[in-house]
Amino acid sequence: MGIAVQRLDLARGFEGRAALLAGKVGEIPGSTGKIGNFVLGRAFLPRAGKLRMADHELHPRDVEDPLRAVRIDKRDSLKALGVDPYPYSFERTHEAAALDHRYGGLAPGAETEDLVRVAGRIRAMRNSGMFIDLHDASGKIQIFCHWDLLGPEALKLVRLLDIGDVIGVEGLIRRTPRGELTVNAQAITVLAKALRPLPEKYHGLADVELRYRQRYLDLIMNPQSRETLRRRSRIIAAVRHFLTELGYLEVETPMMHTIPGGASAKPFITHHNALDLDLYLRIAPELHLKRLVIGGLADKVFEINRNFRNEGISPRHNPEFTMLELYEAYVDCTAMMELTEKLISAAAETVLGSLRIAYGGTEIDLSPPWPRRGMAELVHSATGVDFLALETAAAREAAARVGAVLTGTENWGQALEAAFAARVEDTLIQPVHVTGFPRDISPLAKADRQDPRLVERFETYIYGWEITNAFSELNDPEDQRGRFEAQMRARAAGDEEAQPLDEDYVTALEYGLPPCGGLGIGIDRLVMLLTDSPSIRDVIAFPTLRPR
Repeated sequence: MGIAVQRLDLARGFEGRAALLAGKVGEIPGSTGKIGNFVLGRAFLPRAGKLRMADHELHPRDVEDPLRAVRIDKRDSLKALGVDPYPYSFERTHEAAALDHRYGGLAPGAETEDLVRVAGRIRAMRNSGMFIDLHDASGKIQIFCHWDLLGPEALKLVRLLDIGDVIGVEGLIRRTPRGELTVNAQAITVLAKALRPLPEKYHGLADVELRYRQRYLDLIMNPQSRETLRRRSRIIAAVRHFLTELGYLEVETPMMHTIPGGASAKPFITHHNALDLDLYLRIAPELHLKRLVIGGLADKVFEINRNFRNEGISPRHNPEFTMLELYEAYVDCTAMMELTEKLISAAAETVLGSLRIAYGGTEIDLSPPWPRRGMAELVHSATGVDFLALETAAAREAAARVGAVLTGTENWGQALEAAFAARVEDTLIQPVHVTGFPRDISPLAKADRQDPRLVERFETYIYGWEITNAFSELNDPEDQRGRFEAQMRARAAGDEEAQPLDEDYVTALEYGLPPCGGLGIGIDRLVMLLTDSPSIRDVIAFPTLRPR
């Protein structure tokens, strides 16, 4: 038998699958050691814990993965022919989509004398490699490999190709009688010999966990995954273009902080060896961005930034995430509401061509203006409880009655927020700005002009998710110090997410921060909405996963 390995069943089931995955239609091997048109021609010989195939040894993992062993042998056969299976470069003239566009009017059966050079990954092989479907980042082109065009030496190379290999092709353009745009191959160059087979074409990569762990396979197999991440790039580009056209200056701020600030969150901690200093991965860029406004770098600044929060993982939360944060001098949060509506609608219009989007089977209308509703007002409508009429103890009791999960130590603002999360948040499907946030949970926002228990802050909700968070920024240094001190007391009482006192930021405020509006937008959630993706893991190329 051509393959003889102890402890492995390599009978017709495996060998037939090997032939199928290799894209061959030849003989299913039996005792001849033949897989399709590729003859192994030698036996595996056990030797000191390894297997030996002719002139090279196989690692034990190749015993467990015989398909990989077959491909390794083909790679070595390429080398024996003097072919480098991993060359340095290949100069191509066209992508598949460009050829499709250029020759869109070419009639069925027509041939040309136009010489092209294309490159991509083999995704299908028919008639023992006579027809190859070659995919690049733009699309697909068919390759025709024939004796008359290639000659016997090149056909030896074709017989060593597998689905998944990356190749370059030079040849003439034609359209088959059936209408398929085709390159008549005159020369083929192996660019990367794939040592592992792709998942079966008709089943794809169905394991969702594997899609996230091996994103490269997911992208090869699933056009939707490629389109989602490409659309993400276009959304970010649209956001950046929108802001720069309005005169915003893009800046960069540190990702390692000596004091974690700018948000209520638990940070990741790292250590700088040379300085013998603990540092915190950024939970928000807010305080550094406002320092830039104080310094007069620009009246409008923004950063598209990576943040890190040591919190739970869910379909809407990843410990590492992307956020847009911006600040504009001489405006308040009302201007930020208008900016939010214009920015999100502009991104949708640019990327999707419409302000009516579908998410999870629900139609959402992003057309401005969006309604503005107070947090306490929404809770009152949903529960009949008027939190504005309650003191702290009564607010805690009321929140518990309406289904909020509490620890029993919540202040008035935390009780209101918990009731909102329990009874209102998930019902906010169409875009809405939720205003009137409690001062207790908003240490960086200016006080409301009518009710000192509230602040000038809003969050925008779409499909039950917080998409944006914005303030009229607190610029009174004494008030800011008092808010930080209240946070420090909460921290001492066990609140790990309370913000510590940043003395340097208070010092910066003492030099004068102009009246200022600030806005943060969760890019990942925005991309989820505009790509109809059910999980944040679908829109992050490499989401955080527990090691296997």
